[in-house]
Amino acid sequence: MKTIKILYWVFTVLLVALMLFSAVGSFFSSPESAAFAKQFAYPTYIFKFLAVAKILGIIAILVPGNPRLKEWAYAGFTFDMLGAVYSFYANGTFPAASWVPFLGLGLVFVAGSYICYHKLKAQKV
Repeated sequence: MKTIKILYWVFTVLLVALMLFSAVGSFFSSPESAAFAKQFAYPTYIFKFLAVAKILGIIAILVPGNPRLKEWAYAGFTFDMLGAVYSFYANGTFPAASWVPFLGLGLVFVAGSYICYHKLKAQKV
């Protein structure tokens, strides 16, 4: 159980750091972010919405209790990362994007944190 708990916190801290880094960056408008949104044909306001959703997901995962809310947070993070990967693929910039492997690692963090969360939950019952 101790190993699972350590793995859970390692994956969860890395996931929270990834999402927090992404959320904080989305709150600041810059010419680069406007060009990025234009390149993908996204409205700029969607990034602030996603940033708020990421922060709420972080809170849901870190606060004890509410297992259904945690499930939704993990699902939201997975959808966010898969959507980002697909956006690069659909835009034709998938191989050129240097941070796509970072998103892949993010999916590992989501899966690792999620699997360890369920293992810990099963051991407590």
